Amino acid sequence: MTKLSDKTEKFIARYGEMASHWGLNRTECQIHALLFLSPKPLDAEEISETLSVARSHVSNSLRELENWGMVKPTRVLGSRREYYETHADVWDMFRQAVSEQKRREIDPWMRTLREAVDELDDPYAKKRVGDMLGFFETFSKWYEDVRRLPTPLVRKFLTLGGKAVSLLGLN
Repeated sequence: MTKLSDKTEKFIARYGEMASHWGLNRTECQIHALLFLSPKPLDAEEISETLSVARSHVSNSLRELENWGMVKPTRVLGSRREYYETHADVWDMFRQAVSEQKRREIDPWMRTLREAVDELDDPYAKKRVGDMLGFFETFSKWYEDVRRLPTPLVRKFLTLGGKAVSLLGLN
């Protein structure tokens, strides 16, 4: 069993508190945090013992994290067990999380908005929902364009901040 320092345990607990904001449960986020901090891949038994979580819950959580593309199984030479690791690059990790949230939350919401625009008979309500749909379509298009950019370019773009507005002459 891996013994964690008090500060590492505190970080993992806080990481787990983010769960409701990400669409994952607390244990899934804690497992992700543990793998993120681990210098080596861990197997489900190590994760279970380290976090004091039932082995079955760890297995279900790992499966969900795999579905999100947030962890991947790997092999360790000399072992028959399956080990898990997370993205080494933080930018790749967050890109994957945002991409999955968009697929699970934004895309279905946009379908709902499109249906509402088609079905609503109140002109005012139809316009308001249409405006909301327009916002999400614009955001979604922007996201898809940015998602295709290489990480160094996205990093540079994001660090520009208000400078981008000045460069475009929009201030």
